[in-house]
Amino acid sequence: MFVSLRHTVALTALACASLSMAPMANAKTFKWANSGDVSSMDPYARQETFLLTFTANIYDPLVRRNKELKLEPALATKWGQTNPTTWFFDLREGVKFSDGTPFTADDVVFSINRANGPGSNVNGNFSTMKEIKKVNDHRVEVTTTVPDPLLADKWASISIMSKAWAEKNSAVQPADMVKNEENFATRNAMGTGPFMLKERRAGEKTILVPNPTWWDKPEHNLTEVIFTPVPNAATRIAALKAGDIDMTYEVPPADTDSLKKDANIKVLEGPETRVVFLGFDQERDELVESNVKGKNPFKDKRVREAIHRSIDVDAIKRTVMRGQAFPTNVMVAKGINGYTPDLDKRPALLKPEEAKKLLADAGYPNGFEVGMDCPNDRYVNDDKICQAVVSMLAKIGVKVNLRAQTRNLYFAKILRSTQDGKPNNTSFYMLGWSPATTYDVHNVFEQIIQTPDIKTKKGLFNAGGYSNKKFDELANAVEVETDKAKRDAMIREATKIYVDDYAYVPLHQQALVWATRKNVDLVQPADNNFPLRWVTVK
Repeated sequence: MFVSLRHTVALTALACASLSMAPMANAKTFKWANSGDVSSMDPYARQETFLLTFTANIYDPLVRRNKELKLEPALATKWGQTNPTTWFFDLREGVKFSDGTPFTADDVVFSINRANGPGSNVNGNFSTMKEIKKVNDHRVEVTTTVPDPLLADKWASISIMSKAWAEKNSAVQPADMVKNEENFATRNAMGTGPFMLKERRAGEKTILVPNPTWWDKPEHNLTEVIFTPVPNAATRIAALKAGDIDMTYEVPPADTDSLKKDANIKVLEGPETRVVFLGFDQERDELVESNVKGKNPFKDKRVREAIHRSIDVDAIKRTVMRGQAFPTNVMVAKGINGYTPDLDKRPALLKPEEAKKLLADAGYPNGFEVGMDCPNDRYVNDDKICQAVVSMLAKIGVKVNLRAQTRNLYFAKILRSTQDGKPNNTSFYMLGWSPATTYDVHNVFEQIIQTPDIKTKKGLFNAGGYSNKKFDELANAVEVETDKAKRDAMIREATKIYVDDYAYVPLHQQALVWATRKNVDLVQPADNNFPLRWVTVK
């Protein structure tokens, strides 16, 4: 139950493909695969959908999303605000961790401070938090620096850990993945959630089993879950067709039609809330990977415009994504609160000679050379998209040296330091972002576009360091404004600033495509989360 004085920000209902649930009878093993592995078992190691959704099967948050993506009670049964800057969470009584120890307010205070501390990659969710304190064993109180009407939404993705378990195993702080650190929580997990970690072999397989002491009623009928990373798409699809796996979390666009024709396969698809985009290093005075010395080409708006208007997103949709993409010119997808359709109009493509003139006017008559970072196992056809971009930019004299790597290496290279917020070693990069914590545009503003500041925890995923003072002021105002009309006007003004600045190159809203065997029923939310608690195998 949610009790609050706050204004509820209007959220557009997101489609949720849901199939019927079966009882716990005839329990089964469920085998599934993805192109890449889970980066860590630590729920605070990385603000990445796949890691967060996987570990959410082992841990519980205070509040969670239901099948319609609305908030519902989890470890907290009641929450709200006693005044504009004070929140309370009343905790569920009688809950135990899977090792048998009781869940209390001490675990919540510990977990929130751990998620907000050194080594954590999810601390952007706590930018307004001043303090969290224990009131009694079953209530915590949170004080914010400013009114934050979306605090409960932000915390729906924050898993709660056992204070005693973390202390016993020297995992009081998350291992910093940007520095390739590890600790006990990297390869082990123990929570209050619907499943328990039975076996973890990084890069090979991870096995989960049901938690017999879970506080909620299971809707699944699984006795064992076996996850296997299978980087090769052809191998993954062949395994699904042969029945060696029951589900693949990612279907390459080239395989969708053939799977639809297979009588033993079900394909689930729809638009995802994620936008895939390209970013520039606009922070350094000299790029770390370029033949241009003494200055940074990306600090010049004319260079950014030339690149933006030379990338044919419709061609990428047609030839690379096989139609499974929704081109965009803004950093937030349709269906997210704050989407501005009138600004989602991509400027006309430039002819190569027109783009070259922009570059020449900016001081680069012969173009220039730059490195580009891209994952090869994170987004749909990610490396192929980057290859297409390389080809398109070559036509205007920009030579792009592509480095496509597995997600662990890629994220470690591009993400800002969690210790001091300093930029990493990228000059030009691909990234994708879904505001799945709040389903509100402010999440994109705060995490991706605002000026990076480790103290305020703003812009922590703004890898290129884009900075605009007026945008920052508007984003901060949007965070606390409760008048919808005023808030919408500020959102539009802020959106126009980064669009006019050519701050980023939005590519497309990614299509969400999963495939299962016919005997599998599950729920496919539009945010690409995959709760195993809703899976049944017939």
